[in-house]
Amino acid sequence: MPTAMKHPITRDPGLHSGAPVFTGTRIAVKILFDYLAVGQRVDDFVKQYPSVSREQAVAAIEEVEALLEKPA
Repeated sequence: MPTAMKHPITRDPGLHSGAPVFTGTRIAVKILFDYLAVGQRVDDFVKQYPSVSREQAVAAIEEVEALLEKPA
């Protein structure tokens, strides 16, 4: 079920050379996916990066998942 958060990810050329970050933070979204890639959980990520809420992390995953499901 999608979360209520509208825009969990933003891009700003002044932050991380425009790489996607969690809205309202300087935390790169890639860090979350790096955690997941090595078998860590979303809860592990939000414990390490408390400026990102669990809801925001899950919404970011869902947003990326929706992008991957769109036909080309």
